[in-house]
Amino acid sequence: QVQLVESGGGLVQAGGSLRLSCAASGSRFSINAMGWYRQAPGKQRELVAAITSGGNTDYADSVKGRFTISRDNAKNTVYLQMNSLKPEDTAVYYCNAGVHRDKYIPIDWGQGTQVTVSS
Repeated sequence: QVQLVESGGGLVQAGGSLRLSCAASGSRFSINAMGWYRQAPGKQRELVAAITSGGNTDYADSVKGRFTISRDNAKNTVYLQMNSLKPEDTAVYYCNAGVHRDKYIPIDWGQGTQVTVSS
């Protein structure tokens, strides 16, 4: 099992930036990608971005051009740089470790970090 600890959430004004970090420990043989999901109040959890061990990335259409996912393999850490934030980006953001073949499938989850964007 992979343990994941997120940090970096908080309150920011619209148009501002935040960077989320996710430190991973432990291992699972099948893991070859990491990602971020988010869940806003009253909405389903949705994929925000994912990155494979080879550095290939996927993004939700709603965040393309504003968010960037990256990873530091030496530190076992994945990041989500969020720029030009909008009130609709307000959600709990969850880091996960998973498998990416045709699409990204999360397996292990962090506890989540709150991001609130004020208008």
